[in-house]
Amino acid sequence: MASVFGHSVVGFTLAKIIDEHNSKWLIALAILSTILPDLDVVGFKMGIPYSHPLGHRGFTHSILFSMVWAFVLMITLGRKHKLIWFCVIFLSTLSHGILDAMTSGGMGVGFFIPFNNDRFFFPFRSIQVSPIGVKEFFTEWGVKVLFSEFKYVYIPSFFILVVRFLIYRLKGVFYDKN
Repeated sequence: MASVFGHSVVGFTLAKIIDEHNSKWLIALAILSTILPDLDVVGFKMGIPYSHPLGHRGFTHSILFSMVWAFVLMITLGRKHKLIWFCVIFLSTLSHGILDAMTSGGMGVGFFIPFNNDRFFFPFRSIQVSPIGVKEFFTEWGVKVLFSEFKYVYIPSFFILVVRFLIYRLKGVFYDKN
């Protein structure tokens, strides 16, 4: 998996570029939604094998899970701008599996569970897989993870946010003259 930090940056970025209203709740839930799929690691404690559909990188990393989670939040919390809420939460949750499919380790991501239990990686796999557990993260391995995420997640996200800022700034320059 990518680290909690890498996933969170993507959720923040998605919320900022899709929601022009800058809802603090939506930003917070987008960040939470990027982390949520990794709750499946509790399956290790319950004896669920990694390769099981409910194992790590299984159902909670699927497109269906992302859709259901986005729908639930849209209905319960997205009082206004429901489509924006759905898009932000769906893409944020789905981004977790997408980043994981670009990592250097694991058994792939079950994007199509429960319809197809196969696991997938993308051809680009340059993000260092993050160790599972806090203790293991604060090692040389964790530093390598953060460096690879800096290159492949943080810098692109920062660039996207700068472009978004400039677009909104120029939009204001051209349309605020009335």
